[in-house]
Amino acid sequence: MTIHRTDVGAALTPGVSARVQALVAEMTLDEKLAQLVGYWVDQGDEVVAPLSGEKVTSTGYADATVHGLGHLTRVYGTRPVDPVERAAWLWGEQRRLQTETRLGIPALVHEECLTGFAAWKAATFPTPLAWGASFDPETVELVASAIGRSMREVGVHQGLAPVLDVVRDPRWGRVDECIAEDPYVVGTIGTAYVRGLQSAGVHATLKHFVGYSGSQAGRNHAPVHAGPRELQDVFLPPFEMAVRDGGVRSVMNSYAEIDGVPVAASGDLLTDLLRRRWGFDGTVVSDYFAVDFLRSMHGLAATPGEAAQIALEAGIDVELPGADAYPHLAERVASGDLSEALIDRAVARLLAEKEDLGLLDADFSTPPSSVDLDDAEHRALAYRLAVESAVLLRNDGVLPLAAAPGRIAVIGPNGDSAEALMGCYSFANHVLAHHPGTPMGFAIPTVREALAARFGDVVQAEGVTVEGTDADGIPAAVELARSADVAVVVVGDRAGLFGRGTVGEGNDADSLELPGLQRRLVEEIIATGTPVVMVLLTGRPYALGWALDAAAGPAAVMQAFFPGEEGGTALAALLAGDATPSGRLPVSLPRSSGAQPYSYLHPILGGRSDVTSTDPTPVRPFGFGLSYTAFVREGLEVDAGGAGSGTIEVRAGDAFAASVRVTNTGAVRGADVVQLYAHRGVASVTRPVAQLVAYARVELEPGESAEVRFTIPASRLAYSDRTLRRVVEPGEVELRVGPSCADTDEAVTLHLTGPAYELRPDDARIVGVEVRRG
Repeated sequence: MTIHRTDVGAALTPGVSARVQALVAEMTLDEKLAQLVGYWVDQGDEVVAPLSGEKVTSTGYADATVHGLGHLTRVYGTRPVDPVERAAWLWGEQRRLQTETRLGIPALVHEECLTGFAAWKAATFPTPLAWGASFDPETVELVASAIGRSMREVGVHQGLAPVLDVVRDPRWGRVDECIAEDPYVVGTIGTAYVRGLQSAGVHATLKHFVGYSGSQAGRNHAPVHAGPRELQDVFLPPFEMAVRDGGVRSVMNSYAEIDGVPVAASGDLLTDLLRRRWGFDGTVVSDYFAVDFLRSMHGLAATPGEAAQIALEAGIDVELPGADAYPHLAERVASGDLSEALIDRAVARLLAEKEDLGLLDADFSTPPSSVDLDDAEHRALAYRLAVESAVLLRNDGVLPLAAAPGRIAVIGPNGDSAEALMGCYSFANHVLAHHPGTPMGFAIPTVREALAARFGDVVQAEGVTVEGTDADGIPAAVELARSADVAVVVVGDRAGLFGRGTVGEGNDADSLELPGLQRRLVEEIIATGTPVVMVLLTGRPYALGWALDAAAGPAAVMQAFFPGEEGGTALAALLAGDATPSGRLPVSLPRSSGAQPYSYLHPILGGRSDVTSTDPTPVRPFGFGLSYTAFVREGLEVDAGGAGSGTIEVRAGDAFAASVRVTNTGAVRGADVVQLYAHRGVASVTRPVAQLVAYARVELEPGESAEVRFTIPASRLAYSDRTLRRVVEPGEVELRVGPSCADTDEAVTLHLTGPAYELRPDDARIVGVEVRRG
């Protein structure tokens, strides 16, 4: 379809300044197209994106920038470069663009930043699954602000994070990049990340819009078969929250197709929904090579030019990482198949972003002379998030360890590995894996090193590798365990990409058993009779029923989702009792791979029932986590109008308040995650047996109490009815407070009255939380 200038109205380019309009009017077609692509200066043979070895643009850099350039791709994040030296190069390159191109427009520099600024010597924070396990948006916002500060200091303008894909299947390799299986947790924590990054002057980019995590059988890029209700109620809410409440400035498309239509070709999603309905006025960038994938992977186009036109018409403004398809738009304009006005629209959006970032008036005369990308603030925040996100899954009394526990044997492939502490999008596992012998560039104590620093008498054996099938090292590990007073067995994943590693982009799994011979190693160490603490460093949840429910299992099990540079130190502190575990599961712990896909947000027939012989009930439910102390939650009330089993009336569509008192009844300081769930027994469509409505992380001293008051907007009880309207229907809703989605301490019944209420754009989406102590 040819889109004429009259179709390109102000509604799709709101707020564009007179300066930007004048620039667009002055530009030649070549100059416009140069702004709509990136250039990957350093990309070589390393595989750090899907099919990157086949898709690298052959055009030389000097030729590619004759007419200017939209984006510079990962100038810090492609190979190990000294940040000060690279900044000097970048400042010079920006000056060249200012002085040697006709319009003098600098390039926008983008980088990965999911677990920290993905650059050599930069801090590495816990992976997003750990953000979800912390249930702490405030800390995540501080982390993102620190990441953004580092990026802006060295001339980076846009970060390709956060990932707002809702976990639907743990077999998917990119689960470690996701936050949780609950849309509200994803939305609130992801929006906090957006606010933090953008507060430092770096634009956030939402990934991957939308539905990517619902790929068939958890296979990367596989088709998504989600219906419109699942899209509206599960996949879209986190993105809407980040757009409307977080003010995000950029969005990246999903690679996947939904019901036969790749998202990169969907004007319904990228234009009608994102811009017209939600009011998004930033830029939409393609995921790497996604535009030409419309030709080479999806079969929607015969030529790169056709693929480019499909993507541009759908609403993708900028092609990343390079210029595989969008330069061919010139041919489409010359043939009359494409109106240049559509290119103008995308260029105006990109120039408006550059103007907002200050690039049109930037001074690149003085690059930074010294840079510390892993300063004391970074390390303190990395430690805080690592401590908050570790989840204690089992404890038969062995933890915390005694003040003088005797000899500790650290056993397992992840016990003395720094790489095992970091996720797929850490610089170490994403890039340094291609540069053996290059130092990390920052301190990252392993679990063994941290325990040795804390306790002194520590011995170590690997036993097996993460993926290997060689059992020759097991006997020596068993003998070492026999000689010790306690064995800390550290197992799990090794993050990587596209077949390198056990989890990460392209590393999908058909089994949810621990990789390799790790389960055998754990079981043989248990058989020695030495008390065993099993520590999991993973990027996905594994099937751990054998370790959690068997009488002969480990004495304790601690789950850490790639906890980052301070993860070893944090785990040592938790095992020693210097800190108290407070993480909660952001994903259900699966019973088996055959029970997938599974979500706690299932209707009655999505769980265990008498009409099937299979049992998908997870080994541990969403929201579960143990502590070294105990908490009592009581006095659940709604609008102070009743408690216990009383019925309270609230008009459908009205906000209401719910409060509960939580007390630390144990002997040590700890944090509880107060979780409020809702359940509707009768509705016009099937509803989950439990749905998280609100949560709050509350730190309490021994014996201390606090009242947690939630102000709950109508949107938290809304869903798509049979006509796909997002509504709050009248009827009874049970509100429950408890330690997980499967356990209830107290419940009240709320009666929603009046007609069904259809949500409006200005309705609040985020629950207000107030903690009153005393």
